[in-house]
Amino acid sequence: MARVRYGPRTAEELRAAREARARIPDIWSTGIIALWESDPDAVAQVLPPPLKPAGRPLVRATISRVDLPGGHVLGAGSVAVRAVHDGQEGDYPLVMPMTTERALIGGREVFGEPKKLGEVVVRRSGDRVSAGLTRHGVSFVLVSGEVTEELPLPGEHENLDFYFKFLPAPDGSGLDGDAALVHCTRRGRTRSLHRVEGEVVLNESPYDPVADLPVRRLVGITLGERTSVQEGRIVERVAAEVVLPFVHQRYDDPMQVLDA
Repeated sequence: MARVRYGPRTAEELRAAREARARIPDIWSTGIIALWESDPDAVAQVLPPPLKPAGRPLVRATISRVDLPGGHVLGAGSVAVRAVHDGQEGDYPLVMPMTTERALIGGREVFGEPKKLGEVVVRRSGDRVSAGLTRHGVSFVLVSGEVTEELPLPGEHENLDFYFKFLPAPDGSGLDGDAALVHCTRRGRTRSLHRVEGEVVLNESPYDPVADLPVRRLVGITLGERTSVQEGRIVERVAAEVVLPFVHQRYDDPMQVLDA
């Protein structure tokens, strides 16, 4: 009898998959990061409890081209606000556009990342650079400018992200249980870094309303090549009724969590 491919994989096949994952080489991305101070009240409003605002109302947009093994290319983006949980400061991403299904599914199902399919573009022509995040035909974040100088390379660095991992209930009653608050630690290295003099433009989008987090003061824009690995852990359970008012951050149609 021919093997049915939807049937169970053998222990040997599962072991080979784990070993192949462990052998993945460093994956480098070329990305633009823009950091700005926004309206403190706006930043506070987007944070689900128990997250709290950090000392500065910072917003970070990251727009990257990732060169994957085999010559494949991934576009990856993020717009996040600075937050604090349990005395630790980190970023709380509101939207993370990805250009491939694999990147989207892995991040959402493993870490609870708010990933959505979208268009992500990073371009450089001489010293001129531009980058953008686009969904539903709207380029809701655009960053552009001129590379002005090479910056000293930082040492190995560590960043913390906060995610809420949850699923809609099958009976349309909201969520199927309490949410898991995930601390995701990302350890990375940088092999090139440049300062960019430019601007950030936030365009109105009903699906990705980052325009509600205006650029009050641009802290800086950089262009860099980076690689990183990440590890997450559940640190707390958060009641479903606390998270439910914020599910529209995850879904273009938030009513889908109430569909019977």
